[in-house]
Amino acid sequence: QVQLVESGGGLVQAGGSLRLSCAASGRTLSSLVMGWFRQAPGKEREFVVTAAWSSGTTNYADSVKGRFTISRDNPKNTVYLQMNSLKPEDTAVYYCTARPLSSGLWDYWGQGTQVTVSS
Repeated sequence: QVQLVESGGGLVQAGGSLRLSCAASGRTLSSLVMGWFRQAPGKEREFVVTAAWSSGTTNYADSVKGRFTISRDNPKNTVYLQMNSLKPEDTAVYYCTARPLSSGLWDYWGQGTQVTVSS
């Protein structure tokens, strides 16, 4: 079982930055594919970025490419999402998610953290 706890959301002006954190417990990051998804009001949850550090693979949604960066701190078993040049359309609840390397399903989800970008 994997537990994920997000933090770091908040209110920021357009053009600003935020860093989200996702503390994982139960398994090490190297045994998981990690990801961030987001859900804006009235919209479906959408993919933001995924990372499989065991293979060195990261994938970003086109809408965030060049502005968002996923990273990790192995001793802390924590994943970060650095968000720069934020836009009002980035406003959403951001969810950290994880799945074992052998699974095709996102089995584990955090509780979500709100990010609001004002214009």
